[in-house]
Amino acid sequence: MPLSAEELLAGGAANYDVIIPPALLGQETVMSERATVRIRPLTVRDLQRIQKAAGEDDSLSAALVLHQAIVAPALKFEQVSQLPAGLARFLIEQVNAFSGISVTADNLTELVQTPLVRACFTLAKEFGWTPDEVSGMTIGQILLYLEMVRSEGTAS
Repeated sequence: MPLSAEELLAGGAANYDVIIPPALLGQETVMSERATVRIRPLTVRDLQRIQKAAGEDDSLSAALVLHQAIVAPALKFEQVSQLPAGLARFLIEQVNAFSGISVTADNLTELVQTPLVRACFTLAKEFGWTPDEVSGMTIGQILLYLEMVRSEGTAS
């Protein structure tokens, strides 16, 4: 039986408690209750806002992700920007995992082997285009240029 809209959207309201490794807090021993942060998964809307606000700035993007995802303790954006880099990276990985946007080595291999990704890589290599240029193309354009590459390869 298909999910209802409410059931499908319910995951976006979930919160998760993440235990912070003591080494990332600069402390040898920390009580596990004190060493937790509550995060929530990012929604499509969150990702769209973050992408629009951050543009090409990866460090701003990471800070915005953490600001949106950390539920408790509540942190101001300036405080998020002051987090130690190792702790921020750990939290980003947790947010990505709970949001379903982390990529494992197996997933990455699978993604790289998909026909569209291979096609984009081929076009970038053959024509010297950037990934942004290729990703802006329609499927029809990609197929047309792939056919050109194939026919030049068989004509040689």
